[in-house]
Amino acid sequence: MTELTSWLSAGVDDTLPCSARMYDYLLGGGHNFAVDREMIDKLLAVAPMLGRLAMLNRAFVRRAVLTLVESGIRQFLDIGSCIPTIGNVHEVAQQADPDSRVLYVDNDPAAVAHSEFALAGNDRATVIQADLCDPGAVLDHPKTQQMLDFDAPVGLLMCKVVHLVADTDDPVKLLACYREALVPGSYLALSHLNNDVKTGGMAAIVTLMKDSRSPIFPRTREAIADLFTGFELLEPGLVSTAEWRPRSRVDVGDGAAVTDPVLAGVGVRY
Repeated sequence: MTELTSWLSAGVDDTLPCSARMYDYLLGGGHNFAVDREMIDKLLAVAPMLGRLAMLNRAFVRRAVLTLVESGIRQFLDIGSCIPTIGNVHEVAQQADPDSRVLYVDNDPAAVAHSEFALAGNDRATVIQADLCDPGAVLDHPKTQQMLDFDAPVGLLMCKVVHLVADTDDPVKLLACYREALVPGSYLALSHLNNDVKTGGMAAIVTLMKDSRSPIFPRTREAIADLFTGFELLEPGLVSTAEWRPRSRVDVGDGAAVTDPVLAGVGVRY
């Protein structure tokens, strides 16, 4: 109750479901509200695969971070980070190399408040509250400038967040703003809902999410590929999360590649 009260006093709106807290619930976390759980239950009723998709996306993030560490990246900018759960970016990166630095960004006060608590005492990982659609607020934030050196390569993570950006906000132009802040040799890891995959429940999900703080905008493969403008995609290209460089049978899942409506890729800045 104390933690919940602190979230509410921080200006958290517990009357509308939020994607960060909903994702936390899907992954088995405890930092969510009844309104988030109610929305997830509605979504699961029309799309039972959502829980598996959340796990597959988290597994993709882990593999992407490990790939970037193996490629020499030691600093990460994770935008749309949600609420930290087991296997988050700083845990994966710092287990691979303790010198890795991570800057988390989320626009949800609850996600930020819990992140601050979880990261207390870790001087190589911190969090800011900012909106993906305001690159200046993200890139020029004092904590960002303190944690990251933009004269060196950065690993930019935008996993399951750009499909929260409406077409009217021009996501390709938005990604270009972040790309221009990165030196060659930096990386972009991105996952995004694909509306080419006619998996059951997608239309219903979009309709239900209109009533949340986080409406979603699935896009075609071509539109998702455009987000990587200025980056060269690593093999195997833009594929389902399960198909992106699986390291075990758990990563692949049972038939996940066939029904996974989330495309993922990692590109290097040239």
